[in-house]
Amino acid sequence: MKIIAVIPARYEASRFPAKLMQMLGEKTVIMTTYQNVVETGLFDEVFVATDSEIIFDEIVKNGGKAVMTGQHETGSDRIAEAVQNIDCDIVINVQGDEPFLKLEPLKQLIEVFKEDDNQEISLASLKIRLTEKEEIENPNNVKVITDNNGFALYFSRSVIPFHREVSYDISYFKHIGVYAFRKHALLQFSKLEMKPLEISEKIECIRYLEYGMKIKLVETNFIGVGIDTPEDLEKARKLI
Repeated sequence: MKIIAVIPARYEASRFPAKLMQMLGEKTVIMTTYQNVVETGLFDEVFVATDSEIIFDEIVKNGGKAVMTGQHETGSDRIAEAVQNIDCDIVINVQGDEPFLKLEPLKQLIEVFKEDDNQEISLASLKIRLTEKEEIENPNNVKVITDNNGFALYFSRSVIPFHREVSYDISYFKHIGVYAFRKHALLQFSKLEMKPLEISEKIECIRYLEYGMKIKLVETNFIGVGIDTPEDLEKARKLI
């Protein structure tokens, strides 16, 4: 299998405009993410997919690879445009604002497809256990429930499952937005119309479920630093 990584990168962001061009030590956030992904050694190629000439130039002038795209509603749609003419089998989507993603969870996602002899999995992603009530109830944390084989049943910003039977201990999981796609499934995704559940929740992977595709979730202990606010940036700077 030829496996590539694509980092979707918008310059504008509603909560923190230009966050990917902020400095982390001597490098920008997006350049830090790009180089960290390259240094895992897991991928045949690594690209940044962006609609911003500023981000494109930042990557290319520092020796990286970037692809210009149009404007898109979701990162998956942006990646689909970027890879349509690239020869590959598996595409890993790494968020541009997650500069400290580690090697192990990426390896776990790749293994899902190496073990998928029947090629029934369209998409693999990560989940992490939540234990704090505040984190479970936070609508910014997308929760996921799976069947006994680890396939996604639903994603929601609400608390799922609802804990009606209080005598029974239940586990809650947060969805981590790192995706691994089969290329053909990703290209199919980009041609599918958004359905009501995805529109309501603003969670793009619900589109796969609404069209009957299979999503495999892998549990991880990885806790990254997603940079969504200036406060997050300060936390990230302390990790350098």
